[in-house]
This record gives sequence, structure tokens and C-alpha cells, in this order.
Amino acid sequence: MKRHIACFHLLNDFSGSPKVLHDVLEGLLEEGCEIDLVTSKGGVLDTLQSPRLRRRSYSYAFSASPVLTMLRYVAAQFVTFCMAFRYLFRRDVVFYINTILPVGAAIAGRIMGKRIVYHYHENAFVKGRFYVTLAKVMERLADRIICVSAYQASFLKRKRDVAVVPNAVSPEFISTLKPDPVAAFERKTVLMLSSLKGYKGTREFLELAAALPEFKFILVINDTSDAIRQWMDKEGIAVTENVTVHPRTSDVASFYNSSSLVVNLSDPRLFIETFGLTALEAMSCALPVIVPEIGGIAEMVNDGVNGYRIDCKDKDRLVRTIKLILTDKDVYMRLSREALAVSRGFSRDAMLQNISYQLFN
Repeated sequence: MKRHIACFHLLNDFSGSPKVLHDVLEGLLEEGCEIDLVTSKGGVLDTLQSPRLRRRSYSYAFSASPVLTMLRYVAAQFVTFCMAFRYLFRRDVVFYINTILPVGAAIAGRIMGKRIVYHYHENAFVKGRFYVTLAKVMERLADRIICVSAYQASFLKRKRDVAVVPNAVSPEFISTLKPDPVAAFERKTVLMLSSLKGYKGTREFLELAAALPEFKFILVINDTSDAIRQWMDKEGIAVTENVTVHPRTSDVASFYNSSSLVVNLSDPRLFIETFGLTALEAMSCALPVIVPEIGGIAEMVNDGVNGYRIDCKDKDRLVRTIKLILTDKDVYMRLSREALAVSRGFSRDAMLQNISYQLFN
């Protein structure tokens, strides 16, 4: 029987959820699924190619103005709600909703009696009332909910038809990585992939760089050069000489290949990472990681074994730990070896098989 998926994703950029979706859809296309992808333009999903893939696009982007962002969001929901009704007479279509944001398509799918499967990447219950409302709508509308970590799933009141499927890194991405612990140790370089959102720890990263002038720091921000410059001017942030700042890019592998250590400084008081794809990508390159103490991302790190779990506000411990990792070669080699071993437990094939099962059974 032909398997047909209508997949809805709001913002197509180079962040974690569209990258995971890219790998999932690529695998489903290889299995012979027919997929209609409904999303915006300008991100990693643009690179998907297959004769079984049909694209339906609309314009969408975040704005510095919360009001304008919300207006754009509401408009996108109306557009996708209307677009979803093209599947009214297609009984075999499964609605695959990536993140909780495409609620318009989910509502349309429920009206039409379609099977609705959510791939839930956020932890809505620590992000504010708007996201909590969307999560509650998801719990009412979804036939199946796919969570990316046990931590994330624990917040849902609903327990039936909820599956935990950890993310994975694609073999294609892994093939671009060049794990070399000896060379990595000698680089003495700390990497963070972040955004301009306050809870992502960008300011804390730059403060660490100022406190550790003997090491190099690379900051890759998921935004444009202009937006980054405006943010730094507005916040009055000075960048020290040992810091290099880069705008969003599709080539994150090159940054892992030129680094020694990857940190995630998200503030758990404001935002909790439900998984942490950048940490998994880093470990796949045999790089130790420093991550928050709680959340799905913490489930991947055994403190002191393949990395460390440290609160972003504990600057003294962060400084001591970075110095230890980048100056003690024995410690670095042990962390690197364990990081690579942990990463191999996150199989793309297992992820795809499980997601395919959740979609069609």
C-alpha cells in the first residue's frame, strides 16, 4: 500500500528541528513514501530532493517585534489551514506535524478526520502560556505524539499513544566530520552554536571568552550578520580578540572539525533543552561537551565521563572545567573517547524505523 504523508513545519531554517525533520523525511522518501512538504523557504529543508517529494511553500520569518511575529504566525496558520483541505478526499494521507507550532494544519486535519502525528521537539511547559496552550491543543488533536526525550514526555498529562524517539545524526552528516582527538586538543578552541534569544546563553559565552583569553572561542549564531550586529550594539556587548562570531550557516560540520570543546549554555530557569542536537553532533566528532544540568540534553551526558553538566550561571566552575579539559591531555582523551562512544548509541536507522511505525500504526 502506498504511504502518503502531508508534513507541516512552520519555520524552515538551520536550527535543530528542521535538521531532524530533513533526515526523517529523507529516510521516509528512501522507503518509498510519497511526501507533501508544507513549509517556508530559506533553510535546510530546501535541500531535500526526490521525485516522490512535492513542496508547497509560503512566506514566514521571525521579527524583532513580538506583535509582528504573532501576526505573521496567525497568518501562516490561516494559510496552512486552508492548504490542508486539498487532502479532503485523500483517505490515505497522514498529517505529520513537526513541532507544536503548525496548529492550523492540525485543526484542519482533525476536522477532516485524518490521522495526526505530532513530532514534539519543544518543552512547551517551560516556555510560557502560548506554548502551553499549543501543547494542550496537541494533546487533544494528536493520534500519536513523538517526544525526543523522556524528560520532555514527563510533562505531558496524556500518557497514551506517546512515544519517546531520540534524535539521531544522519550518516551523510557524520561523513563530513573528522574526529581527531589529538589535533582537537591542540586547537584549544571552544565552540557554541546559539541564537540571539536571551535564554540561549550567548552573553554568558562571551563573558567566558573574556575570562579565558588563552583559548579561542567560536560563536555561531542562527541569524543574519545585520541582526547580530544590531543585537550587540543594543546590548552593549564587546567581543574580545579571542572570539570569532559567525552568522547562520548550513556548514556546521566545518566548525566541529576546527574545535576542541562544544558548550551549550541555555539557562534552565528560562528555557530547558528537550534534546540537544548540537551536543550529539559534537560527540559524533569526538568532542567533549558541557551542557545544562537538567533537560533532555542532560540525558546524553554522564557528568565527568563524556562531558560535564554545569549551570550556565556557575561561571567559576565553567572556567575551571574548560581549563581542565583544554590543558589536561589525559582528561581530554578520555572524555573524547567516551563522547564518540555515546554518540554511536543514537542510531539513525533505529530512529527512522520507530518514527515510521508511529506514523502508520
